[in-house]
Amino acid sequence: MIHKIIKYFVSFFLLIGLLILFINLLIVITTRKKIISEVDATKLDNIDCILILGAGIKNHYPSPMLEDRLLQGISLYEQQVSPKILVSGDHINKEYDEVNVMKDYLVGHKIPSQDVFMDHAGISTYDSIYRAKYIFQAKKIIIVTQKYHLYRALYIANSLGIDAYGIPSNQRTYTNQEKREVREIIARCKDFFKSMLKSPSTYLGDTISLVGNGDFTND
Repeated sequence: MIHKIIKYFVSFFLLIGLLILFINLLIVITTRKKIISEVDATKLDNIDCILILGAGIKNHYPSPMLEDRLLQGISLYEQQVSPKILVSGDHINKEYDEVNVMKDYLVGHKIPSQDVFMDHAGISTYDSIYRAKYIFQAKKIIIVTQKYHLYRALYIANSLGIDAYGIPSNQRTYTNQEKREVREIIARCKDFFKSMLKSPSTYLGDTISLVGNGDFTND
């Protein structure tokens, strides 16, 4: 009896492991060709916005990972890949505000304030992509984040019908990256099912046109 129970448990966890492996391989394989170089990005037309995904902040300044995303976004904007930047991050609580830190950084680097839109409710990668389409009405975008994160972001975008391309912002070695890679394996599985179900974002609201003035999203 005990041997049968052990056998069932082993079989169950083996199946779970195979499912996790399958989902991760599917996400990487189906999106890797959408990860392009900065040079290739300049050849694309009609990009609605450069979507910079949020990350950690400390003392009102971007973390190294977030700063690299912002620097890459600045470079793309300066090369006229898109006339608009959408920064999406966590600003649900007054005490924690990724998006204003991101916008302040961009404006401090000579990006016109009116060209920077803020999504204050991008509390997860899925929320950021979902809201880019349904709130900001983006149809064709460039996503900027680190490469390990791009596969999932692009998979979500493709699942939601967005024509999305990714630019990796890896410009240095990040501490605790191994832990992020492990968490990403599980996050891909979670967002695989959310993308399949087309789950609504946690927070919705009125639509905002990226054709307008980004200062409309200031708080």
